Amino acid sequence: MTITTTQAQQDAAAALLAANRRRRSIRRWIALGSLPMTLAAILLVGKLLSMYGFAHQAISTYVAGDYAGSTAAARGQELLNWFEPYKAPYNVGTALAGADELDAARAKLEEALPLASGLEVCAVRVNLALVIERQGDAARADGDGEAAAQLYGEALTVTAETPAECSSDEADEQSPDPQRDMSDTLDDLEDRLQEKQQDQNGQPAPPEDEGEQEQPTGPDQDKLDELQDKLEQGAEERQQNEDGEDGPGGGTDRPW
Repeated sequence: MTITTTQAQQDAAAALLAANRRRRSIRRWIALGSLPMTLAAILLVGKLLSMYGFAHQAISTYVAGDYAGSTAAARGQELLNWFEPYKAPYNVGTALAGADELDAARAKLEEALPLASGLEVCAVRVNLALVIERQGDAARADGDGEAAAQLYGEALTVTAETPAECSSDEADEQSPDPQRDMSDTLDDLEDRLQEKQQDQNGQPAPPEDEGEQEQPTGPDQDKLDELQDKLEQGAEERQQNEDGEDGPGGGTDRPW
């Protein structure tokens, strides 16, 4: 009787151990099977937090005028850029524009444009047009009026293709700068570009070579006085234009 009882206890103990091993094995396989999902969840949370951090840093440094820091922070958004994929190149392009790296800024904003959807395209198009306008200003400053006129035309095309929805209240609410009215910004941009393009296209042609035409024996004093007045007036107008472009609200808007 004692032997039988002991055998039964041993069998029960063996069965319990086997059951425990099976449970441990099941838990191990469950843990291994859920590991990818756990890692994915951790990565997702980490990505969301990093995106918020990089975006906040990119904005704050841009406002502070630290365009190099803003560019570096915006580039941090490019890694695993799953959510709002246009944001990373848009922020990088805007920061580069602040640093006057216009060619690189334009390339990044052009990269962001097809990635944006809905009202997201509004700010991308406005900033892209502003950057191209500044490229035109740079060409004009270098004396290349033909290139300037072409760039102003390209900026006008970008502006003209902006969806009508970008002039709505909803677009203003989604704007990166709520202090700016999107509709007014687009209207001012279009008017300014048209004026600049007309100025470049309307430049007088250089005088033709008169060859061996007879030259006057002496200058007419009245004509000299009139020419001097025009030169002085032109200098004043150019100075006013330069002052207006350098001051707030004139020249070219700042991307945002």
